[in-house]
Amino acid sequence: MRFDLAPLEGVTDFTFRTALCRFFPGADRCYSPFIAANQTCSMKTREKKDVAPEHNSGVLLVPQILTNRADVFVWAAKEMAERGWTTVNLNLGCPSATVFTHGKGAGFLSDPSRLDAFFESVFETVPDGIRVSVKTRIGIEDAKEAPALLEVFNRYPLDELIVHPRLRKDFYKGKPDLDAYRLFYEGCRGNLTYNGDIFSAADLEALLHVFPRTCRVMIGRGAIRNPAVFRMLRGGAGPDAGELMRFHDEVLAGRMEDLQGFANTAGKMKEQWFYMGSLFEHADRYLKAVKKARTLEAYRAAVRALFENCRLAAC
Repeated sequence: MRFDLAPLEGVTDFTFRTALCRFFPGADRCYSPFIAANQTCSMKTREKKDVAPEHNSGVLLVPQILTNRADVFVWAAKEMAERGWTTVNLNLGCPSATVFTHGKGAGFLSDPSRLDAFFESVFETVPDGIRVSVKTRIGIEDAKEAPALLEVFNRYPLDELIVHPRLRKDFYKGKPDLDAYRLFYEGCRGNLTYNGDIFSAADLEALLHVFPRTCRVMIGRGAIRNPAVFRMLRGGAGPDAGELMRFHDEVLAGRMEDLQGFANTAGKMKEQWFYMGSLFEHADRYLKAVKKARTLEAYRAAVRALFENCRLAAC
């Protein structure tokens, strides 16, 4: 079984990824938050830093690209290859309104014929040695959109098809549509990866009961909530408070250095706690103090109080 870390904008940056792989090994590959490739064929400084090999020590990275233009995708793929990354991933899953209204991310799923033309151009022009994978949802408004999308995907030599079985309109609410996922499970001609709501070994067992040939799983929110999830899925122990604190402190220190101070780091740490807070029992008042912290000293005091006063919940 292969396990990959899914990208989550604002959280799974290189500081998070490297700390995760050091303290809680178990992820085979980590996907970067998307690079917003555009017609200017340029990358933001933040994006360059995030995919730089020197910032991803110990991490097998797959850069994710957000675009609906084949020429721009190929440019970005070449940029990643120059950095030593041999697989790139096309984001067809982001549901945010800003992305969607520009026909990117999940918005690109609205026009299978245009998506088909995109892939035809990509695979005609992308250099040999660069592998292309896709992360997709099952449609925008109705799961009946899925067969046309699978037909397009099956026409091309994708290195991997990662399916998050929710519609764009679902965002991350409700349950993954496993009936719709079965279409991909039974009909995908290449490598298929499942993504969606795997938070524990019990969740994985339930998935394998229905889809026993599953051999690739991608986990996003489950790994932010519980950084030890990959270890646990491989039969290892759950997290203990000490290693979780050390992991947190390394992420905090890395972001403080990268972002030059707590003012720019606070939002990322608090978003991480939005997920990781559920690891602790009876933690509401302490998490509220973390959220309200305006200085590094107040933040550290709030985190310390949480660890001292709240037990870890069973994972």
